[in-house]
Amino acid sequence: MDKITLKSIEYFAHHGYYDEERQRGNRFEVDITAKGNFSDAANGDELEKTFDYERAEKMVSDVMNGKSVKLIETICKRIGDDIFSADPSILELKVAIRKLSPPIKNPAQYSEIVMKWKR
Repeated sequence: MDKITLKSIEYFAHHGYYDEERQRGNRFEVDITAKGNFSDAANGDELEKTFDYERAEKMVSDVMNGKSVKLIETICKRIGDDIFSADPSILELKVAIRKLSPPIKNPAQYSEIVMKWKR
Protein backbone atom coordinates (compact mmCIF):
# COMPACT_ATOMS: atom_id res chain seq x y z
CA MET A 1 0.00 0.00 0.00
CA ASP A 2 1.28 3.48 -0.87
CA LYS A 3 1.43 6.31 1.65
CA ILE A 4 1.26 10.10 1.25
CA THR A 5 1.89 12.36 4.25
CA LEU A 6 1.27 16.05 4.77
CA LYS A 7 3.21 16.98 7.90
CA SER A 8 2.94 19.84 10.40
CA ILE A 9 0.44 22.11 8.68
CA GLU A 10 0.46 25.20 10.91
CA TYR A 11 -2.59 27.09 12.14
CA PHE A 12 -3.48 29.78 14.61
CA ALA A 13 -7.05 29.06 15.65
CA HIS A 14 -9.52 29.75 18.43
CA HIS A 15 -10.09 26.29 19.90
CA GLY A 16 -9.58 25.21 23.49
CA TYR A 17 -11.32 24.07 26.61
CA TYR A 18 -11.03 27.40 28.43
CA ASP A 19 -12.90 30.54 27.33
CA GLU A 20 -9.60 32.42 27.32
CA GLU A 21 -8.10 29.95 24.83
CA ARG A 22 -11.05 30.34 22.49
CA GLN A 23 -10.78 34.14 22.75
CA ARG A 24 -7.02 34.64 22.40
CA GLY A 25 -6.33 31.57 20.24
CA ASN A 26 -3.69 28.85 20.14
CA ARG A 27 -1.09 27.47 17.76
CA PHE A 28 -1.80 24.05 16.26
CA GLU A 29 -0.16 21.59 13.89
CA VAL A 30 -1.96 18.98 11.79
CA ASP A 31 -0.58 15.84 10.12
CA ILE A 32 -2.46 13.84 7.51
CA THR A 33 -1.34 10.41 6.32
CA ALA A 34 -3.31 8.74 3.54
CA LYS A 35 -2.76 5.16 2.40
CA GLY A 36 -4.08 3.67 -0.80
CA ASN A 37 -3.08 2.25 -4.15
CA PHE A 38 -1.66 5.31 -5.86
CA SER A 39 0.50 3.62 -8.54
CA ASP A 40 -2.15 4.21 -11.25
CA ALA A 41 -1.79 7.92 -10.58
CA ALA A 42 1.98 7.65 -10.92
CA ASN A 43 1.73 5.66 -14.15
CA GLY A 44 -0.55 8.21 -15.79
CA ASP A 45 0.67 11.29 -13.89
CA GLU A 46 -2.98 11.96 -12.95
CA LEU A 47 -3.96 13.87 -9.81
CA GLU A 48 -7.51 12.51 -9.98
CA LYS A 49 -6.23 9.01 -9.16
CA THR A 50 -4.33 9.90 -6.00
CA PHE A 51 -4.72 11.66 -2.68
CA ASP A 52 -5.11 15.37 -3.44
CA TYR A 53 -3.43 16.92 -0.42
CA GLU A 54 -4.20 20.47 -1.55
CA ARG A 55 -7.91 19.62 -1.39
CA ALA A 56 -7.37 17.90 1.99
CA GLU A 57 -5.57 20.96 3.36
CA LYS A 58 -8.56 23.09 2.35
CA MET A 59 -10.82 20.79 4.37
CA VAL A 60 -8.47 21.05 7.35
CA SER A 61 -8.45 24.85 7.05
CA ASP A 62 -12.25 24.94 6.95
CA VAL A 63 -12.40 23.10 10.28
CA MET A 64 -9.47 24.92 11.91
CA ASN A 65 -10.79 28.34 10.90
CA GLY A 66 -14.41 27.42 11.54
CA LYS A 67 -16.52 27.43 14.68
CA SER A 68 -14.52 27.20 17.92
CA VAL A 69 -14.66 23.90 19.80
CA LYS A 70 -13.29 22.83 23.16
CA LEU A 71 -11.45 19.60 22.36
CA ILE A 72 -8.71 18.69 19.91
CA GLU A 73 -10.48 15.33 19.68
CA THR A 74 -13.49 17.09 18.14
CA ILE A 75 -11.26 18.89 15.63
CA CYS A 76 -9.48 15.67 14.68
CA LYS A 77 -12.70 13.70 14.16
CA ARG A 78 -14.27 16.41 12.00
CA ILE A 79 -11.18 16.68 9.81
CA GLY A 80 -10.81 12.92 9.41
CA ASP A 81 -14.50 12.35 8.69
CA ASP A 82 -14.48 15.10 6.04
CA ILE A 83 -11.36 13.89 4.24
CA PHE A 84 -12.19 10.18 4.44
CA SER A 85 -15.75 10.58 3.14
CA ALA A 86 -14.66 12.91 0.31
CA ASP A 87 -11.87 10.74 -1.11
CA PRO A 88 -12.64 7.10 -1.99
CA SER A 89 -9.01 6.53 -3.09
CA ILE A 90 -7.99 6.56 0.58
CA LEU A 91 -8.07 3.10 2.13
CA GLU A 92 -6.58 4.18 5.46
CA LEU A 93 -6.31 7.65 6.96
CA LYS A 94 -4.48 8.94 10.01
CA VAL A 95 -4.94 12.47 11.35
CA ALA A 96 -2.92 13.99 14.18
CA ILE A 97 -3.66 17.33 15.85
CA ARG A 98 -1.14 19.01 18.13
CA LYS A 99 -1.90 21.97 20.37
CA LEU A 100 1.43 23.71 20.87
CA SER A 101 2.32 24.93 24.37
CA PRO A 102 -0.86 23.65 26.03
CA PRO A 103 -2.07 25.60 29.06
CA ILE A 104 -0.91 23.28 31.84
CA LYS A 105 1.09 23.91 35.01
CA ASN A 106 4.47 22.76 33.66
CA PRO A 107 5.84 23.61 30.21
CA ALA A 108 5.05 21.09 27.48
CA GLN A 109 5.87 21.18 23.80
CA TYR A 110 2.39 20.00 22.76
CA SER A 111 -0.64 17.85 23.45
CA GLU A 112 -1.67 15.51 20.64
CA ILE A 113 -4.53 13.32 19.48
CA VAL A 114 -4.18 10.75 16.68
CA MET A 115 -7.20 9.10 15.06
CA LYS A 116 -7.45 6.53 12.26
CA TRP A 117 -10.06 5.59 9.64
CA LYS A 118 -10.06 2.38 7.55
CA ARG A 119 -12.25 1.00 4.74
